[in-house]
Amino acid sequence: MALYILYRIAHFLVNVLPLKASYGLASFLAYIYYLASRRDRMSIIKNMEIISGGITDPEKLKRMARELYLNFAKYLVDFFRSSKIDAEYVKRFAKFEGIHNLDNALKRGKGVILLSAHIGNWELGGFVISMSGYPVSAVALTHPNKKIDDFFKRQRLAGSLTPIEIGMGLKSCYKVLRSNNVLGLLGDRDFTKNGLMLDFFGKKTLFPKGPSVFSYRLGSAVVPTFITREPDDSFRVVFETPMLTDQNKSEEDAVLELGKKCASIIESYVRLYPTQWYIFKDMWSKDE
Repeated sequence: MALYILYRIAHFLVNVLPLKASYGLASFLAYIYYLASRRDRMSIIKNMEIISGGITDPEKLKRMARELYLNFAKYLVDFFRSSKIDAEYVKRFAKFEGIHNLDNALKRGKGVILLSAHIGNWELGGFVISMSGYPVSAVALTHPNKKIDDFFKRQRLAGSLTPIEIGMGLKSCYKVLRSNNVLGLLGDRDFTKNGLMLDFFGKKTLFPKGPSVFSYRLGSAVVPTFITREPDDSFRVVFETPMLTDQNKSEEDAVLELGKKCASIIESYVRLYPTQWYIFKDMWSKDE
């Protein structure tokens, strides 16, 4: 209940304060949480050592971890302000690159899987893409607290995003793709324990195989899509070249092959934006 109340207070504040003031307040609170949350902080620093390309200076790694917390705070502000996202917001704050890749994939008539990751602001990405005339349904993790889960659903719906509960929405995912619509999936965390063990920054970790399985079974194109924050707090929305599974191979082989490509492109974006990758766990720990 306390966390739900905290979310409601945050939602109220960021919707009455100017955007810059909301960012400032959120950043202050994020710094306090950074100092208090030792376990999360240490997990992030461990991840940073791997994804930063060999940085070992403890102070530099700590600075990067702090920056990540501040960026995540801004992500929450944007999420709580989802009802304020309209065509004018999209025009002012979102710059689209490679939108033709999405258009070309939709022309195939078999639906499109927008593959993203916990990078930048994936929720906002779904909002602005939907507001631009491409209605997005996205698989979302169900929060164990029903009030918080309902609150998150309302925020997503306010941003014109249709949420699908993870683990319970398989039929909904098939329906979206068979209707030649857009399905958003995050590809950097596996919650089923039945994913693909793939190389990621030179170490093995578990990735979800859902995007590749849907692509193989329905012929849907996978369009890697990432929305990242720019220094001026605007957003860059990039649609990469569509990818498909090889229908001449067995499902197991084709899914593994496309899974490797998905992991590779996610790795490339994490490498570019290490302080915008919001994984608050040791990504490579077998105990997590």
